[in-house]
Amino acid sequence: MAISFKPSQQGSSHDPVPLAWTANPIRLLFSDMVLGFRKLPYIFGILSLQPSRHPLDELYPWSVKNMVTLAIHLFLIVYQLAFLASIPVWIILHGPALWFIVYCASVLGVNTLICGLLNGPAYLDSKIDIPYPKSHNKERWIFLNGVAVGSHWLQANIDRLALTFRRPVRGVHNPTAGIVFDLAQCLLERNFSYSTDDVRVAYKQIKDALVDSNYDKIVLILHSQGGIQGSLIVPQTLLSQLEIYTFGNAANHFNNPHWDLRTYLSNINAETQRDHTVKSIGHIEHYAHNGDFVAQWGILNFTNVPNRFMGRVFERPGDGHLLNQHYLNAMFPLGDDGTVKEKNEFMETAVQVAEPKDCDSKAASHETVPALPVGSGIVRATNGITGSSHSNRREGMLESLITHMSPTAEGGSSLIQDVNSPVQKIASRQSSTLRVKDFSRLWQYRNGKSPPPEAQELREEAAKRQATW
Repeated sequence: MAISFKPSQQGSSHDPVPLAWTANPIRLLFSDMVLGFRKLPYIFGILSLQPSRHPLDELYPWSVKNMVTLAIHLFLIVYQLAFLASIPVWIILHGPALWFIVYCASVLGVNTLICGLLNGPAYLDSKIDIPYPKSHNKERWIFLNGVAVGSHWLQANIDRLALTFRRPVRGVHNPTAGIVFDLAQCLLERNFSYSTDDVRVAYKQIKDALVDSNYDKIVLILHSQGGIQGSLIVPQTLLSQLEIYTFGNAANHFNNPHWDLRTYLSNINAETQRDHTVKSIGHIEHYAHNGDFVAQWGILNFTNVPNRFMGRVFERPGDGHLLNQHYLNAMFPLGDDGTVKEKNEFMETAVQVAEPKDCDSKAASHETVPALPVGSGIVRATNGITGSSHSNRREGMLESLITHMSPTAEGGSSLIQDVNSPVQKIASRQSSTLRVKDFSRLWQYRNGKSPPPEAQELREEAAKRQATW
């Protein structure tokens, strides 16, 4: 088994712009619905029946709150589907419009009251009783949850993240309205770029953290529908200190705007300017299960469209959509002592870089641009060593990725740094199989650790010059 790895798209001013807001939203909505039907075979992969042994797992059977939450969601599914089915019946019977309005208002009112049992405050903070290293005091970790997550599961999510990375985590609550209505909200956000109340709350939290001089690093973790909202809320300024990591991303695009470095690059030759693409957000990584319906409906479909989805993509064979039970348990499993195991199957698995045929935009919905040409920079390699460099559609494997070649003695230091760091040409390297842990920056944060110091001179210089413009 190998993990499918797609280097980040780079994009350029010459590429088409197939973003969600460039097309008719009604057409996008119809396309999304068709895509959902195409991906229906993956629907049962959302709730993979994996054994649950940790109290923070969403389906941990010995938690009364978990069982109550599940019971409420099951009732809401039946309740909401029955309501939707009744609408065409009412129309066919030509019921009075006033009574129809009263009926809809009553149904939605009851739905809101029931969901009040699941939802809570606008944001929560992790409550895990563990010591946090003081060296992380200038970091701010923010989590935005996905579909069908009430305050109980949100608390479990941020507690699991805090336990995994040994840092306090703030969870901005994307409140649930029931699974069916949450999916309707996803369609609204994806295709009409509508910012709901929770999107506005999340934007304020992130913007406040970015402008707070007490923090020099902001880490944003997104799950499921949170990926859609994250694609809408990322501020377009002050992004150099922001890092984004997503799981089961349901978004149809993910941006990383270019910085205008013409002033700084004026003393660099034209060839270097063409080779060095500098983006605002330093690091973006996406993790997805190929059997997860939401990931198939989102990132795994749209990352195949050129110039659409920025950030590296790790595609793991398997199913399950729940953050704690399916994603974190598979990618960051905990040992008996409550710390992340230093070795696990996912991180030790060899990386297989996506072939060009796997990145054909014709397979993706919302197609507005031609397919990627063969040899368009997608690396032809299964061991992560060789690759094409004649195009910058995506990161190259050596020239565009490897900037740090000194792993720690523990074997935990990543070989791969972000494309935004200054590129160091590598003359030669002993061929060896590279594994997920060699590419994953998020892995470097496990158990309170941090990534090795990276070359940031370019971003720092750009920030200084930007301040004088």
